[in-house]
Parts: sequence; C-alpha cells; structure tokens
Amino acid sequence: MNRPLSIRRPLTAYRLVLSISAAFAVPAVLSVLQLYIRSKLEQHAVKWQDLVFAGSDWPVLGIFTPLIYQLGKRYPFSRTHLKAWLIVHSAGALGLCVGLTSLAFGRAKLLHTLPLQGPLLREYFVWLLSGLPFSVSIYFALLGCVYAYSYFIEAKSREADAARLEAQLAEARLGALRMQLNPHFLFNSLNALSALVREQDTPAASRMLELIADVLRQVLRPDQPHEIPLSKEMEFLAQYLAIEQVRFSDRLEVRWDLQQRALKALVPSFIMQPIVENAIKHGVLKNAEAGIIEISARVVDEFVELKVRNNGGDISIPIKTGVGLSNTLERLRALYGSRGKLSLDVQSTGTTEATITMPLRVGAE
Repeated sequence: MNRPLSIRRPLTAYRLVLSISAAFAVPAVLSVLQLYIRSKLEQHAVKWQDLVFAGSDWPVLGIFTPLIYQLGKRYPFSRTHLKAWLIVHSAGALGLCVGLTSLAFGRAKLLHTLPLQGPLLREYFVWLLSGLPFSVSIYFALLGCVYAYSYFIEAKSREADAARLEAQLAEARLGALRMQLNPHFLFNSLNALSALVREQDTPAASRMLELIADVLRQVLRPDQPHEIPLSKEMEFLAQYLAIEQVRFSDRLEVRWDLQQRALKALVPSFIMQPIVENAIKHGVLKNAEAGIIEISARVVDEFVELKVRNNGGDISIPIKTGVGLSNTLERLRALYGSRGKLSLDVQSTGTTEATITMPLRVGAE
C-alpha cells in the first residue's frame, strides 16, 4: 500500500484547500459578468435564473476540492503502484463528473433553465458525456496542485532537517576542536609549573598555581559559547600571559594595542591563546634577550584583524604541523568559511607576525 504524503502542518494544508475552494468565486463572478455583458451587447434580456446557474457552477466545483485533496494525499503518484493509482484517480475523475453533472442537471431543472428535448434520463446522459472532458481536466489539474503543494512541504521539511543536522554537526565539530585545546593548554601549564617546583621557586609556583586555577575555570566551563566579545577574550589572554610572565619573569614583555571598536566584536573563544603560545615557544624561548609580544586588534572595513607579533625567533612553521595553529585554522573555517583566515609572516627584521582575520560581528561588550 502506498504511504500517504506526509504533511507536517495539516492546518496550513486545509487553509490551502479552503483558499482554493474560495478562489472558485472569482471565475463564478466572471461567468456572471460575461453572460450579463453578452446579453447587453446582443441586446436581449437575460433571466436571473440564467445568471444564478452560470454563477453556481464554480462554487459547486469548490465543494469537491477537499475530496480531491484527500484522495491525492491518500494515494500519491508512484511508479511501482501506477495501476492502482490510475484506477483510483480515474474513478475519482468519473465521480467528479457524475457529481458536477448531477448537481448542474438538478439546478437546471430547479431553475427551469433546462429545455427538455427528449426523455429526462437521456438528457442526463448527454450532459454527463459533454461534461466528461472538463471534469477529467479539472480533476487532474487540482490533483497536480495537491501534489505540488505536498512535495513543496516535504522539500521544506527536508531542508529544515538538513539545516538542523548541519548546525548540530558544526556544533559538535567546534566543540571537539575547542576541547582539543584544553589538554594541550593544561599540559603546557603544568609543565611550566613543574619546572618552577624543581627550581624550588615556591612563591612563583604558588602564584602560577592560582593563575592556572583561574584560567581553568573558564577553559573547562561546559556552557562556554563558541563566540564571545573580544574584550572577554582579551581578559582571558591577559590571565594566560600572567602565567607566562611568572614563568619567564623579566624575560617577557607584553604590549597591547586594542581598538575600542574592535573590543565589541564577537570572536571565537580561546582563539588567541594558541597563537600567543606559539609566539612564546618559537620566539621568547629562542631569544637570549627579553622577548616582546605585541598584541593588537582593530576593525578594517567589515573585518576584525587580530595580530600577534614577537621580536625574535620564528613562528612561521607550517600551520598543519602544530596542534594550536591547525586547530585555530579549522575553527575559523568552521565558523566563517573562506572569510576566516590565519596567516604567518616573517619580516626581514626577524619579527614574526601572525594575523587572524574574520568577519565583523558586533556583540555586547
């Protein structure tokens, strides 16, 4: 047995049926006007019975529209059940013909607009045969409307389901990418803490432990959104850099250049930490002198531009070889597609600059 077409919003579907039925009032009015204007042009009187008969054909057809809708929904077109479909809808078309003819014949008899030219039954069959082509055409035209609407609803439903699934997959992917950073960050922080413990620098180790606890409260929050205002991201980054400054003491200097407008922009959470970590690892650690990390944020046209610059070493390693950089690039692509970019530039002065670019989206500061 054929599976009925699934319509998710039956009330909307029935409103459509009622609208189609009501729409038959338009040709009904036009039929009355045509008959009336024609009588005026031909200069002969027209009886009110003729006007009523001409105007009642189409509303009567509207009565059968819900029945055609039910048949179309119950028996959708199917190649595997083509024979059964033809039988059901051929019977439906014949039933429509009988119904329209019977009501039209009865109205004509009631309004005395039927000129009898023979036996009543014979006249009825003449009307039945003459109305058959019109009834069949109207039946399958309405059936086509039913199928078109049903398939439209099915397509919209599938589209909504696909969009919902795509959003869920993107959410899961972003969550996995972000959680990938957690053990990476924790390992590096604990490694630095163990180094201070080995050096028996108790005050520095205690301070770092406090800072790590504060940072982990944010990193391990289950309700952390994928995008946060840049001001919040910079607060987290300042906490992370405080840990690193405890680790490197006077060997690490941080400079900030943050545009006020940029601080209101939405950015992926924890997007800057892997970049700064690489600047420290491949810059400060390889520099015998004091290392300088410059962090800037500004709005350029319709994009947010975040830069991390270090004064020594080289962070121009291939992006895919590092967990932090490859993770950052994947998150940018997942959130912004081709409009999210990460680039690394080694300048002739030895300064290495990492630039993150993403579309400007403003949120609460």
